[in-house]
Amino acid sequence: MVDVDFTAERKEEQRDIQHSSQVRFSDKLRYIPGGDFLMGTNDEEGFNADGEGPVRKVTVSPYYIDAYAVTNREFSTFVEETGYRTESEEFGWSFVFYSFLPENLGVWMQQLPGISWWYAVGEAYWYQPEGPGSSIEDRMDHPVIHVSWNDAQAFCRWAGKRLPTEAEWEMAARGGLEQNRYPWGNELTPGGKHYCNIWQGTFPEENTLEDGFQGTAPAQSFPANGYGLYNVSGNVWEWCSDWFDTSSEKRDTVNPAGPETGDSKVTRGGSYLCHYTYCNRYRVAARSSNTIDSSTGNMGFRCAADISH
Repeated sequence: MVDVDFTAERKEEQRDIQHSSQVRFSDKLRYIPGGDFLMGTNDEEGFNADGEGPVRKVTVSPYYIDAYAVTNREFSTFVEETGYRTESEEFGWSFVFYSFLPENLGVWMQQLPGISWWYAVGEAYWYQPEGPGSSIEDRMDHPVIHVSWNDAQAFCRWAGKRLPTEAEWEMAARGGLEQNRYPWGNELTPGGKHYCNIWQGTFPEENTLEDGFQGTAPAQSFPANGYGLYNVSGNVWEWCSDWFDTSSEKRDTVNPAGPETGDSKVTRGGSYLCHYTYCNRYRVAARSSNTIDSSTGNMGFRCAADISH
């Protein structure tokens, strides 16, 4: 996103959303017993430059995590109760995939240099994901998109939850399996069946929609993993609490929380735009990042909670 210095009024407005003592949407929380697991991968399909490896044993304390990503319905409740405005609303635009561009040619649009499929679209927000004229009316059970890390943090405070650490996210996404590529095993489409919402065909020209979805899918699509989590592969990228770092040195192995500072925050899980030819990051160990004020049409989040809840 562009670098914008929020006014004092805006900053005060965000601080007013205090951490709630009430845990909202608690029925979607799933208990993760914690313990040891093998984090990362040495798989030849992995991206060494992303810091996926080496495989290391990590210990995580028990915690809760949402079974599925925060939905448009849930985010709507948050906005109705707090009057919160997302950062994309403050900026006046967000990133939209080229095949979803609005028909209203009067809306400001600008192609992202070097990445032909992303456009900055004026007035593209969480409640009108493709800009003016679009709506979430028929997508209330889909993951909310066009939310920044800061927006996700604000929602978590209101909901009495928090963002998961990267280690918590990966442990939960693995569903109790050890060093499998995907939450369900090592084969992408076992028995010819699709288990996640990603791109099929030739990216970015043709999507054959073999999994049934062009954009986001409902947050509880496809079979859940061994811990009862939906769509931890594909659908939308999910924010984690950690700053992103690719170095394998000085990595904590007990409840790791990432480096103390950084330029961007970890995102996990891949999205409906991932394809093995350019972004094979729907694997459980895959990782990426984005700046804390960035928002796109394929990025959302799920919440976690401490065991005291």
